[in-house]
Amino acid sequence: MIFGYLLGSVPCGLVLAKITGAPDPRKIGSGNIGATNVMRSGGKTLGVITLLFDILKGLIPTLVATLVLDNLYLVALVGFSAFLGHLFPLYLKFRGGKGVATAIGVILILMPKALLLALLCFLVAAWITRMVSVGSITASAFLPLWGWTWGYPRPFILFACLMAFLIIIKHHANIRRILNGTESRLGKKSET
Repeated sequence: MIFGYLLGSVPCGLVLAKITGAPDPRKIGSGNIGATNVMRSGGKTLGVITLLFDILKGLIPTLVATLVLDNLYLVALVGFSAFLGHLFPLYLKFRGGKGVATAIGVILILMPKALLLALLCFLVAAWITRMVSVGSITASAFLPLWGWTWGYPRPFILFACLMAFLIIIKHHANIRRILNGTESRLGKKSET
C-alpha cells in the first residue's frame, strides 16, 4: 500500500513539464496536473505521455499486488492507495489531480471488461458534449454498475464505487462550470 501510494503521488505531468521546459500546468487552464490540462499547457504529445504515465501509476502496484497477495480486499486496497496518491500526493502538499488516468490503470487490472464499457461511456458523453469532464464523470458513475454486471468480486466493485465517488467530488469545479455554461470544450482554448 505504501509503494502504491508513493508511486501514485509522483506528479508525472509536472515532472514532464519541467523536463521538457513546458509551462507549469498548475498555472494554466484548470491548474490541474492531469493529462487534459498538461495537453493544454504543453501540447498533445506531452498530454498523451502524461496520460500513459498516470495510467502506469495505478497499473503497476495493482499488478504487483495481484501477483503477491491472495486477499482480494488487499489487492483492491493497493490499487486504491495508488489512486489516493494521485489525488493527494505527498510531493505536492496533498494537492493532486482528479485521478481518472490512475483509476484506469487500477481498473485495467481489476475489472478490464467493466473498464471497456466505462471507456465507451466516456467516449459517447465526451463526443456529445465535447467536454472531457462530462466523459470522465459519466464513465466513473457507470463503472461500478459495469463491474457488477460482469460479476466481478465484491471488493473490486466496492473500491470502484469509492474511486468513482472521489473522481466525481474532485470534479466539483468542473460541475460548477458545466452548470454555468463556462466549462471548456474539446478543440477550444480554456478560459479558466
